[in-house]
Amino acid sequence: MSSPSSLDDVQVSTSRAKPANETRTRKQPPYAVIVENDDHHTFLYVIEALMKVCGHAPEKGFVLAQQIHTQGKAMVWSGTLELAELKRDQLRGFGPDNYAPRPVTFPLGVTIEPLP
Repeated sequence: MSSPSSLDDVQVSTSRAKPANETRTRKQPPYAVIVENDDHHTFLYVIEALMKVCGHAPEKGFVLAQQIHTQGKAMVWSGTLELAELKRDQLRGFGPDNYAPRPVTFPLGVTIEPLP
């Protein structure tokens, strides 16, 4: 038999009281950067833009360029709203498409959409 003063009879509470001023961090909802097809920008230009702005490998850039061309648009990047806006602006401002027979000077069609 154990005596009442033994460690077996002691209950220890390991829970901590939360400070009253503790704030909870929330994850920001994700957003998608969508590139839309047009009849003017070349595949090479789109692939190069996706590689430099979004960090895609050439193979992934090619697959996305094909998807943009065949399906009319493709999600090329996703993340926080602030970074999605930055990627959109970088893709739009990527510069002229000098791969085309005549340089294309207007920007790619890029939009941002919230993801579910």
